[in-house]
Amino acid sequence: MSTTMYSTSAPVFQQMLGSLQVILQKAQAHAAEKKIEDQVFLQARLSPDMFNLIRQVQIAADFAKGISARLAGVDVPDYQDTENSFEELQTRLSKTLDFIASLNAAQFEGSENREIVLRPGTPKERKMTGTSYLLSYGLPQFFFHVTTTYAILRHHGVELGKRDYMGNY
Repeated sequence: MSTTMYSTSAPVFQQMLGSLQVILQKAQAHAAEKKIEDQVFLQARLSPDMFNLIRQVQIAADFAKGISARLAGVDVPDYQDTENSFEELQTRLSKTLDFIASLNAAQFEGSENREIVLRPGTPKERKMTGTSYLLSYGLPQFFFHVTTTYAILRHHGVELGKRDYMGNY
């Protein structure tokens, strides 16, 4: 079986968003066990100039849905960034997973060479092929935010390991 744009993207997003769900469940359980307010974790960040945990999860979901939509040639779902609890973050991840599951491999055919335009009409507009978009931009961005979410929680004492990060594969 050859590697396709679909197999290089959708299953990866599904695996890692699933791991984020488990990681957030463990964080919420840890907070309850230690009698720590959920907001301590949700507002936590690794450095003052970095986004907090809520925003890291939102951005990870945004990259997963945005990349999948653009490669499949469909509209990117619009999510409002209003999450403020573990439950709301779980809902966002579930909604993103449902969206990705609604796409099929045929929709990704030919996306290797599809022109992807980021920030169209702005001074930051950037054009690239689907392959460059996925491999050089999208996946690294996605993994950065997933990893940062893991690191924030691990740094704050949530018992997580590599298996939690990797999820089911």
